[in-house]
Amino acid sequence: MKKLFLFIGLCLGCCCAMAQSVEATIDSIEIFMGEQAHVTLTVNAPEGAKIVFPQYKRAQQITPGVEVVETRNEGDNVQVLTITSFDENLYPLPPFPVLVNGDTVKSKGLALKVIGIEVDTTHYEKFFGPKDVQDNPFLWSEWAPLVWLTVLMLVLLALTGYLYKRLRDNKPIMVRVRVIKKLLPHQKAMKEIEQIKADRMQTSENQKEYYTKLTDTIRRYIEERYGFSAMEMTSSEIIERLTQQGDQKALDELRLLFQTADLVKFAKYSTLINENDMNLVTAVDFINSTKAENLPTEEVLRPKLSEEDQRSMKTRRVLKIVIGVILAVCVCLLAYVAYGTWELLS
Repeated sequence: MKKLFLFIGLCLGCCCAMAQSVEATIDSIEIFMGEQAHVTLTVNAPEGAKIVFPQYKRAQQITPGVEVVETRNEGDNVQVLTITSFDENLYPLPPFPVLVNGDTVKSKGLALKVIGIEVDTTHYEKFFGPKDVQDNPFLWSEWAPLVWLTVLMLVLLALTGYLYKRLRDNKPIMVRVRVIKKLLPHQKAMKEIEQIKADRMQTSENQKEYYTKLTDTIRRYIEERYGFSAMEMTSSEIIERLTQQGDQKALDELRLLFQTADLVKFAKYSTLINENDMNLVTAVDFINSTKAENLPTEEVLRPKLSEEDQRSMKTRRVLKIVIGVILAVCVCLLAYVAYGTWELLS
């Protein structure tokens, strides 16, 4: 019975040993001094097993004479060690320990042979001592792009200087904009009517001049107020244009004023003084009933430029844009050439 239990234990131990193992391989068992070889550790363990590979620092020796260059993991169960040696010898590499689920499992041992380089010491004249630091040779193929870009930049700068001279010789045109305070249409008309009253023209014998000035004042007011050419229209045409916009009573009175004025000017009709005063009041009432207070009181006067001045201003704008673009390109070229020169000299 004891032998049976012993046999079962040995079988279980063998199964566990087979279930957890570390395989170590080396890609080259012979290298020259200073060359590198790669050791691959592959862990065979159940899925989900916790695996901890040995941790080697850079230049740490696995065995005296063999040091680690690099360690990297390729997946959860593979580690690759890059090793090298600088002494000629045959080095036995010890087994590599790996923790699998807390148990230490070791790989088999490996061997690495480092081969030295034969040196002919009988012909010492072939040996050369250490050399001083030497500058890299000048290669036109490396410097040519920078040289041509520099030439291009100088040409562009010369062109910029020429364009700037053209810009300086082409004197700027000073356009002065004037802002003039102006009276509103009804204010101007009332001012003219006040002047007619001050000149006492309604009491003078020259009625034709009186009605001419009064109707011209009304026409100018209508032209500025409503925006049509009342100065070039007949009285009936003016009344017809105002019919859709004005008070009918005011228009009837204005129509009577225009009819009286036409009779005086063209038919030598004579009016009475009170009739002249009534027509003056009619003009004032019409202006007060149709005046607009929300019109602009400032007028901007811009001088009209000649075709030559317009061409000159356009030329100056084009020159400024071209100079700005060329200067931006020159700055970019300068930065690129400076960076390229620094790269070649460093």
